[in-house]
Amino acid sequence: MTTVRDFYDFIDSMAPFSAEEPGDNNGILVGDPATRVSRAAVVLDITPEAIAQAKTINAELIVSHHPVLFKPQKNFTAGNIAYELAVAGIAAICAHTPLDCAAGGVNDVLAGLLNLTKTEPFPTSEFEVPLVRAGFLPKTDPDGLATFVSERLNAVVRYNAGGRNIESVAVCGGSGGSCLPEIIEAGIDAYVTGDASYHHFLAARQAGMTLIAAGHFETENPVVPVLAQRLRGAFPGVEVSVLLQNTPISYAFP
Repeated sequence: MTTVRDFYDFIDSMAPFSAEEPGDNNGILVGDPATRVSRAAVVLDITPEAIAQAKTINAELIVSHHPVLFKPQKNFTAGNIAYELAVAGIAAICAHTPLDCAAGGVNDVLAGLLNLTKTEPFPTSEFEVPLVRAGFLPKTDPDGLATFVSERLNAVVRYNAGGRNIESVAVCGGSGGSCLPEIIEAGIDAYVTGDASYHHFLAARQAGMTLIAAGHFETENPVVPVLAQRLRGAFPGVEVSVLLQNTPISYAFP
């Protein structure tokens, strides 16, 4: 019999929960560790729509990247995600920053999608564990890299074209803009992340470095099918599904 605890232990072995960043929240956040799991689902965010999908396949467990609970809450009422999971009898295991920094996790998957070679963790003072990855591409120009990232991630990207051709590239899925100063200091030619602010783009332009913001969802969601496949390999007797999900962000163009 496979239980929620078995899933927890396996995920902990590949993305140790002890590696979480301060203030993060990971592990079994809803449910009973002893619950039997015959069907599990994997998704980036546990939303009402994700719970509805999980119900249709009779899943006893959802594994997500983003935690369903970040801060202490004073009540759990109808409509609250944790409440709705509990009422449906669905457990939740969340692996956020541990999966970001893990070998084969969010940022290794992102680096692989962008065909980076000689990829290595890039430590920064922003994070206690190295989330950023740095590697190399065949020489290209900023516009070419932005188009390539857009195609590979199926994303609408925002970018600043730096003043030089690109060979070295750093990547960080999600909210990686705060790591920019150290990436600039290291002399890396381009940085691909999910979220970047106006001031990050200004700093990149002043440094002559290419900065590409490809979307929080778009840079992190590629890990979902990879994680699902690893869970299928670890638990062949459990049906593991990927829940369909799209970015919550829409775009308007003139």
